[in-house]
Formats: sequence, structure tokens, C-alpha cells
Amino acid sequence: MTDYEKLGVFYIGRPKGEGEPAEPLLYDSKDLTTHAVCLGMTGSGKTGLGIALLEEAAIDGIPSLVVDPKGDMANLLLTFPGLSAAEFRPWIDEGEAARKGMTPDAFAEKTADTWKKGLASWDEPPERIARLRAAADFAIYTPGAKSGLPLSILSSLGAPGAELAADAAAMRDRVSSVVSGVLSLLHIEADPLQSREHILLSNIVEKEWAEGRDLSLAGLIQSVQAPPFDAVGVMPLESFFPAKDRFALAMRLNTLVASPSFAAWTEGEPMDIQRLLYTPEGKPRVCVLSIAHLPDTERMFFVTVLLNELVAWMRRQPGTSSLRALLYMDEIFGYFPPSAMPPSKRPMLTLLKQARAYGLGVILSTQNPVDLDYRGLANIGTWFIGRLQTERDKARVIEGLLTADESGNLSRSQLEAQLAGLGKRIFLMRNAHDDVATLFETRWCLSYLRGPLTPPQIAALMAPAKAAQSAAAPAPANAPVAEPAAAPVPSAPAPAARLRSGLKASVRLHYANASQKVDYWETRRFLVPCDGAGNPLWEEIGPLDDGFEAVDAAEAARAGVPVPPVGNPKHRTAYERALKAQLRYAAMLRLFALEGEKLVSRPGESRGEFTVRARQLLRDRRDEEKKKLSAKYGAKIAALQEKARKAQAKIESEKEQLSRQKMNTFLSFGTAALSVLLGRKAGGLGRATTGLGKLGQQQKERLDVAQAEATLKVVQEQLAALEAEAEAELEKVAERFDFDELPIESLDLQPKSADTLVQSLDAVCYA
Repeated sequence: MTDYEKLGVFYIGRPKGEGEPAEPLLYDSKDLTTHAVCLGMTGSGKTGLGIALLEEAAIDGIPSLVVDPKGDMANLLLTFPGLSAAEFRPWIDEGEAARKGMTPDAFAEKTADTWKKGLASWDEPPERIARLRAAADFAIYTPGAKSGLPLSILSSLGAPGAELAADAAAMRDRVSSVVSGVLSLLHIEADPLQSREHILLSNIVEKEWAEGRDLSLAGLIQSVQAPPFDAVGVMPLESFFPAKDRFALAMRLNTLVASPSFAAWTEGEPMDIQRLLYTPEGKPRVCVLSIAHLPDTERMFFVTVLLNELVAWMRRQPGTSSLRALLYMDEIFGYFPPSAMPPSKRPMLTLLKQARAYGLGVILSTQNPVDLDYRGLANIGTWFIGRLQTERDKARVIEGLLTADESGNLSRSQLEAQLAGLGKRIFLMRNAHDDVATLFETRWCLSYLRGPLTPPQIAALMAPAKAAQSAAAPAPANAPVAEPAAAPVPSAPAPAARLRSGLKASVRLHYANASQKVDYWETRRFLVPCDGAGNPLWEEIGPLDDGFEAVDAAEAARAGVPVPPVGNPKHRTAYERALKAQLRYAAMLRLFALEGEKLVSRPGESRGEFTVRARQLLRDRRDEEKKKLSAKYGAKIAALQEKARKAQAKIESEKEQLSRQKMNTFLSFGTAALSVLLGRKAGGLGRATTGLGKLGQQQKERLDVAQAEATLKVVQEQLAALEAEAEAELEKVAERFDFDELPIESLDLQPKSADTLVQSLDAVCYA
């Protein structure tokens, strides 16, 4: 049994077919940067394969965005390390239990037993479920509803970042798809080149974004009525889209915004891709975006917004050849058709063409191959093909495979034979990184495949997360504060008691550490409170908030608040000297460093953000070392394998010669014996002598076979030793890049006193 718990590979099943060993089929996670498509009819096991891929990604520390139109992918949260009936009991289908004539408790017991046996048959211990749960955070979001975690989509109208704004083509694509998504909510199928609604909204959005202004739906409605331009193209605005017609469009948008059901789209967390992929602490997330409850128009709107946000996030990431994150769409039907151009198609094409450079893998799943644009699928490297519904579907898939194949290794007849009669959970994998297609059976899922979850079940799963969010949320600014009933009401203090003086400073600071390659300058503002006599309290120094407001000098004078004599050169020099001394401790810069690696956080980067970056850097280094090992051992192993093949061929050849020699010897002795019996002694003796010669030749052939077998044995031993050496080297790489706990340490840097520059120092009074 091969150890499948290796960094960078996914355990997805076992090969099928005669002569294939019952070893795990390991899929290189890096291959998913060239994307994958999973095809199969209902009941083929497509969902199980998708969940298995996502489980493996989570165990390997790779986050996922999972678009779930049917409700099946929420099963990723049904993981029970104890594999007990009590864990399964709340989630079983009681209707199915009744149909089988079983009580719910008995059915839960049977289901738990089935999962125990299933996992055991695939050499997956219960501890692997616990490892999956510990490796990632799991969450279900329900945009437009409150059963799961709510998600606000209004941020999609915010002005894009500088990276996107600098790319004119990307900017146009985003404007077009966002506008198409908004119009889809109004049931307007708009051609971007001919629809005046689309052209008007695109001009509004593009102008606002070009000037760095965010938009809201309310602002968009106002801009429709009074656009920030007088002409569209060369035509006056009133000729192109009269005010009366613009008002009608604004009313349709307003009706949408005023709808009570639309209010749910404005609640919850903002659609921040980084936040959906990672927790604030930097832990990877499996983020299930459940949209089964939405009508088709709202699904299209949400998917379009999501894909656009993902494209923008992708372009902010540094390039990598390793897998950084996954986008999984459980049913692509309607979002990526072969001929039509729905608003979701353009950003999806962008992802398929460009995401590889950023380490973002896309996995698309569907039961009907005719729903897919096969020109776009030419960018997909791995095809998982399960049982298909019709011969037409098979022909469509074969055509797509042959079109995408650049190796020339595929043939139509071979594919037709391989796709014939596929059973449940049996898939044909065609990976562009492999020489041949592989037929395999998918492994048993760690998650309980219960089927679609209902909104109440999703609410139950997400109740702890919602409670944690509520506990962490700050109280409203106008919330009343309870006070003890018997507490005395203090008398109003004198004016002077309400005011105090202090020193306000702006300081240029320099942080440097040669060993950590840190050289950073920063300007910061500080406030030093004074005591009642106007003496600075240096130990109470703190950062000056942006909202700090000084009291008017006349009011401070009337209150008689003593202020430090900062205008006196002697005192000012002393104040600056004391300030610099205090800032060595009060202005320390906290950074984070990865022990054993020359990686330090950026100033202002949180520990969680640094953790994400550190994991990706280690993953890149791991894959690079694996690549070097592959180059180092690959050629040697291939050479020995060729020697073994030739040695085996030599054995077969020698055995064939030995077999012929045995037959010749037998015939010679047989003929001699017959001659003697017939009285032809002389002739018989000659043939017997010939037979003795052939017997000697036979002995020689036996020796040749033995020598060939000995040669093969030596080559096989050399090959086994080399493979063991390569495996040991890979194990060392895996141990070095174990991501369970990153050794991150805090690094506090003092500002360099000699470089500290007090840019301003003023006396202030404040309340």
C-alpha cells in the first residue's frame, strides 16, 4: 500500500483494469492550475469526485470557493470523526429510512456502519476526518437569504483597484459583465454592442470608476436620470436615450432596490475574495456559496459578480506555478454555453485563460456536455469523464478531447472503447500532463454524502458561526449603556477639569535590520499627555488618532490650562531629546518572520495575511524542490526501466529459443529410437549423436535464460534502490514543508535613534 498522505498530491481513487495494482491513484495538485472539467450523468458519482478533490485540497492547505446551485456541496460540512450513529442521526433522510422500513435510529446506525466500512476499504482511518476538519475552516454562505452566512454584493459596484484600472481591456470586460449582471435582474437580455440600456449604464459605470468613485445601486439610479455626460458617442444624450425613457429604466431599478426580498442582498459580509478564502488568522477556508434558493436571474447576477471579483482578486496576486486556490462550480449549465454570451461567460473565459499564471485552479462540473463551450475548454488540462446519458453526449466529449489533445496520443476508437459501459464512480481521467488516459474508481469521501441540504439544515450548521460573529460585532454607537440604579450622579466638573494639555508630534522613523532585509521609513503622529502643571507624561505617549481634535486656543486660555513651553528653544530641545528616547520603545515596529526562512512580513501586514503569504511561498519552494528531484531521478529511473524492459524481452527470447531447442532435441531422440526399432541402427546412432549435440545446446540455452533472469534481477534491485532513494528525498521535502503549524515568530524593531527626525512638535489642548 503506497502512502498517499504526501504534500502536493491528492488521493482520488484507484486505477481500474486488468493487471493494474490496487495502489492509490495520486493526482499532482499542481496540475489543477491548468483547470479541470468533470462530466457525468446523474448517479455517475460526479459529486463524490468533486467533494473528494475539495477534501484533498483542504487537507493540503488550499482554500476553495464552491458555487453550489443544487445544495449538494454543503455536504462538505458533514464530517464526523467519531463515525457514530449519534453524529449521523440529525442528518439522515428520515423519508428514506421510512421507505426502507427502518426507524431513524436504526437507519443512522446502518449509515454510520456503511461509512466505517467504506472508509476502511479505501484505507482511510477516522483520524483523516479529524485532520480534514482541523486543516481548514468550513462555511456556507447564502447570498440573498439568511439561512447561512449572509453576503452583501453591493461592493461589486465599487471602483476597481489600480491593477485592474490600468488594464483597459480588463476594465472594459468588468464594466460590461457587471452591467449585464444588473440588467439580468431586470430580465433585460442586453447586447453590449446594441442595447441602449447596456451602453448607457456602461458609460455611467466607466466614467465613475475612471474617476475613482464607488457606485451604489442608489447612485446608479440617480445617474440614470441625470448622467454625468451630455453625449453618448457622437449623439446627444437626449437623442440616444430620452429623459422619459431613462426615467422608466430608473423606475425599474428603483422597484428592484425597494423590493423587500432584495434587502437580503445588502446584508452580511462584503464580498471580499481574500476574506472568503482565508480567516483573519490566515487559515484556509472551504467556502460553499449556496445559491439553490435563488431564481435563475438572481443566480446569474450573483455568479457574474463573484467571477468578476475573483478576476480582480486574481490580478492582485503575485505569479506562482503552484496551486494557490480553487474555484469549483458544481453545475455549469447556463453559465458557459457554447453559443450564447450570458454575463457570466466573459469573466469565466478570462479565468480559464489567465488564472494559471496566478495559481488559481478552476473545476467545472456538469451532467450534460452540450452545455459547455468547447473552445473555452481547450484551456482545460484535466478531463474527468463518467457515465454519460446518450451516444450524442459521448460523441460530443470525444470531439472535445480530440480538439484539446496536443500530444496526438488519443484516438477516436480508443476513446469510444474506454467510455463504453462506465459504471458508477468509474471515471476516465485524461490529464494533459500524463502520456495516457487512466480509468479509475473514485475513493470513499470523508464527508457524509447525504444529498441536498435544506435551508433549516444549513441554518443549523451555521448557527455557531453566526453566534461567534454576533459576539465579535461591536455595539452600535448609539446603544444605551446600563448603569447601576443606585450610582450617584456626579456634579459637573469645572471647565479646567475637562481639558488637558499635551504635545502633538509628527516624527519620521527609520526601521532597519540587515539580516532580515528590512529597511523601512515611516511618518507617524503621537500625542504626549501633560499633567496638571503642563509637564509631559512621557510614559503615556500614544498614537494620535485621525479623529483627534484640538480645543480652540482661546477656550484653552479661558480655562487656564497650563501648556508645555514648547516655544522656548531650551525646552524644545529637551522635549525632542526625551521624545526620541521614548520612541525607541513606544514606536517599535512589530513584524513577523518565518523561522528558518528569509521571509519577513511587510509593515502593516497582519499575522493572518503573513501566514497566507508564507504558506504560498513554502508551497512554491516545495514544488520547486519536487521538480528538481524529478529531474534528478527521472532520467535515471527511466534508463533503468528501459534496461528492465530489455532484460525481460531477452528472457522471453531466450525462453523461446530454449523451447525450440527442447523440441528439436526431443525430435532427434525420438527419430533415433524409431530407427533402432525399425532395424536401421546406423541411421539411428547418427541421429542419437545429433540429439546429444542438441542436448548440449539445450543446456547452453538454459544457462542463457538463467543469465538473463539474473541480469533482470540486478536491474530490478537497482531500480528499487533508486526509487527508494527518490522516495526518501521526497519524504525529507515533505517534512520540511509540513504546513500544520508554521513556526512564525514576532520580530519587534526599534526605530534607529540617529535617523529619527521630529518634523513638528506643538503644544495642544484637548477635551
